[in-house]
Amino acid sequence: MTNTLHRYGDERSLKDDYIVFAIPSRGYNDANSVPKLQEFLRLAVKHKPVNLGDGSHGALFRPNKRLTPLAHWFRREKYSHEKVINGVKNPTTVAAVFNNKQAVEAFVEDLRKANLGLSINISALIDKAQECCQDIGLPRHSVEYSLRFMGKTDYLAEARVLELSTMCGHGMISFNFARKMLDWVKGGRRSPEQASEYLSRFCTCGVYNPCRAVEILQQAQKGH
Repeated sequence: MTNTLHRYGDERSLKDDYIVFAIPSRGYNDANSVPKLQEFLRLAVKHKPVNLGDGSHGALFRPNKRLTPLAHWFRREKYSHEKVINGVKNPTTVAAVFNNKQAVEAFVEDLRKANLGLSINISALIDKAQECCQDIGLPRHSVEYSLRFMGKTDYLAEARVLELSTMCGHGMISFNFARKMLDWVKGGRRSPEQASEYLSRFCTCGVYNPCRAVEILQQAQKGH
């Protein structure tokens, strides 16, 4: 199971959103799994992921406790893949996010050759994930569906807010924060790229797709 199943959006919005996980099983194959998890991330970097994460220690984009709120909004950082890779110190879930199917297929092909002995999960639209497996001749082991939101959906936040906030499956991006970023972009106070970067920092496991966030914010900016 993965919390990334519940990303809100239509097919057009989700068509270029892929998350690939590596997950050891506690008491079964977690012994000596740290080098394998690091190798997973190194292989991912070859294919230019848009985000990278270690569920225990943080992602490519991350906040900094030592900075004031003012510095937080305006700082410019060099994001380090090696910092994420070297930060893996214990059995955990690692993930790489991509915005195109070709990169995912090449990455999964490398994973098959590496034969790490870990569970690999592709989270995407079901037909897109299926195509990734079929195109490299890899049989799919299993599938899990999300049945979307049901019940009194009128209590939910508006669609754009849900699209931005649900990309963090652990709920670390609040509806109000997503609304603020939408308002700032619409008002010209921040660019879609800047707002996407701010949002990405709060998804500590690294499954947030900043490229998709930019597209959502650009559509909002245009009034679509």
